[in-house]
Amino acid sequence: MKILVLNSGSSSLKYQVIDTSNNQMLAKGYFERIGQPNSFLTHKVNGVSHKFEHYAKDHQKAIKFVLSRIMNEHYGVIKSLDELGGIGHRVVHGGEKFFKPVLITDKVIENIKECISLAPLHNPAALLGIEACRKIVPNMKMVAVFDTAFHQTIPKERYIYPIPYEYYEKYGIRKYGFHGTSHEYVALRTAELLNKDVKDLKIISCHLGQGASICAIQNGKSVETSMGLTPLGRNCNGNKKW
Repeated sequence: MKILVLNSGSSSLKYQVIDTSNNQMLAKGYFERIGQPNSFLTHKVNGVSHKFEHYAKDHQKAIKFVLSRIMNEHYGVIKSLDELGGIGHRVVHGGEKFFKPVLITDKVIENIKECISLAPLHNPAALLGIEACRKIVPNMKMVAVFDTAFHQTIPKERYIYPIPYEYYEKYGIRKYGFHGTSHEYVALRTAELLNKDVKDLKIISCHLGQGASICAIQNGKSVETSMGLTPLGRNCNGNKKW
């Protein structure tokens, strides 16, 4: 099965087309400056990059153009959208509502909106991509994957801050953690390379990129992470055994 994976920013769109039968990335690209006259797309397939200067006034126009590129006769990787088994959307914040990837429904979209106060820059951008896809390919199955979901197994005594408890009850102020998709993948890949069951391992995972975080993973579950309420909150709440 082939899937399209989207990571929507406020004025950008990253994507990959992946063949899940062999985990091969068939194409990837980056649409920049959406909504500006000088917007452009960089589309890479078979190790060759193709740059297209194309005005996209919004995410819907950008996604339409991306779809036209991945179906293009010369640098596409599918012949029709019927070859896609679904579309995955990266969503930064799922609050306490999401513990795993979910099929996108009207209810899921409402729940993502309810988490906007926790990620005011990122969740609205993800919703732009989701809504655009619903208009362009209304019958396509879509899945939301959350950066925070993996860390929902952190014990309460570790995610609650030493501040008045009402701040958590009223405003949701707690440790959420980020880079969950990366930490989960690293844990599973580590277990695979060691030829062991991830449930039998204790792992310290380090995510190093434009942002950086560490995660303590026990029996395949996140039990502590260095990021807190926001990616800049790095208090691990003291030394604890795990």
